Amino acid sequence: MTSAVQQSAFAGRARRSDDVRFIGALTGCYALSGRHSDGDEGVPVYSCRLCSISPTQAVIIAPVIAHEDEIVIIHFHDFGILRTRVERELPTGFVVEILLDDDGRDRLASKIRWKRSNLHAHIPDKREFPRFMPRNPRSVMTMGDGSRHSCFVIDISRSGAAVSAAILPGKGTPLAIGALVGRVVRRLDVGFAVQFIVEHDAKDLERMLVEPPGSFSAQIEAEAPPE
Repeated sequence: MTSAVQQSAFAGRARRSDDVRFIGALTGCYALSGRHSDGDEGVPVYSCRLCSISPTQAVIIAPVIAHEDEIVIIHFHDFGILRTRVERELPTGFVVEILLDDDGRDRLASKIRWKRSNLHAHIPDKREFPRFMPRNPRSVMTMGDGSRHSCFVIDISRSGAAVSAAILPGKGTPLAIGALVGRVVRRLDVGFAVQFIVEHDAKDLERMLVEPPGSFSAQIEAEAPPE
């Protein structure tokens, strides 16, 4: 009898945990444990955006797409570091299985419940031009030589953006993120910061992140000349 009661209680707890889900945009970072960058920098870390998470699964938007069955280490401030395995690739990211034991799933379920109940808690942005997360964070980075690379816009403001990509341009490099021309001004833990050549209306930023037609090489060199 005791065994049956314990099994029933465990099943109920598992169902309660499995039903917990948070759906919302959160910025985090991830590393592909089986891939290494050139040189001595080790495993590269990229920024990403969480779309949804449960104690068993998460959906991620990312600049570098992980392959099916690849091990990915992800980190979000509210949920901590999670070891995951890719279940399937998406055009803009991937779906992962979260590799936790039962106690770990219960702890994650508690964090998800807390996040849902504190969804609107935030720290005011006191910068001159507040940054926000674009609805579609994936864009195209165009370099001065005309080459193009997929990138992930962590956040953006009227004067600049934080970007994560498979390549890491050096400080001072002129480039365009979508149709937004600027220059790399500093390194970040998961990418780099770009300062735009001119300030833009906030209402235009989402549209300008879309990949521009034609070549931007001449405009990049003209609007972002060597310092």
